[in-house]
Amino acid sequence: MIPIGPLVNGAAIIVGALLGLTLHGRFPDRIRTIMFHALGLSVFAIGVKMAMAMTSPILLVVSMLVGAVVGEAIDIERQFARAGDKIKTLLRSDNALFTDGLVTASVIFCSGTMAVLGSFDEALRGDHTLLFTKSILDGCIAMILATTYGAGVALSFLPVAAYESAMTVTAGAAQDFFTPARLTQLSAVGGLLIVGIGINMLGILKIKVFNLLPAMFLAAALAPFFVD
Repeated sequence: MIPIGPLVNGAAIIVGALLGLTLHGRFPDRIRTIMFHALGLSVFAIGVKMAMAMTSPILLVVSMLVGAVVGEAIDIERQFARAGDKIKTLLRSDNALFTDGLVTASVIFCSGTMAVLGSFDEALRGDHTLLFTKSILDGCIAMILATTYGAGVALSFLPVAAYESAMTVTAGAAQDFFTPARLTQLSAVGGLLIVGIGINMLGILKIKVFNLLPAMFLAAALAPFFVD
């Protein structure tokens, strides 16, 4: 089975990022800065809306705390950053924000339920609608991110396509696990991670959002113990 939706999503990210790179030199710095801040505020608001779907604040806190410990122990962000730095070296890029762009874009595009539900719809019903819709959204976000972060954003298509393809291929078993209650909690924690990305983009703090990713799957796994 060819994962058409994930491939289209990856291609949309590449196209959007390339368009952003093309437009990069056409915008004065002050325009790019205000656009970036506008996107940061938008990402923050989207994350808050997703996080508000939580039905168990205790589960959210437990998942975030345990996920933070697990992610920091593995140091996912550092491993991912190392991979990004190696790619940056291979491409001979001198962009200081290359790896930040790769990490930021990857978290934004992989968090949330659209990637999961879209993959299920494609595999089980042959319906590409959700992933195609997500592709349009991701392409637009990639374009704006690339005007500031550069080519690293385009390479985020790799983890996004891999993640969604894996969900598509394993959809039968995964669908049994991702019940509506679990998806709700996963989405809420994913929203909180997106809030973290918004905070990073606005320069308020520097949160290692990638190291918090295990919290999403912990929330899904622990949901039956906290949600009726």
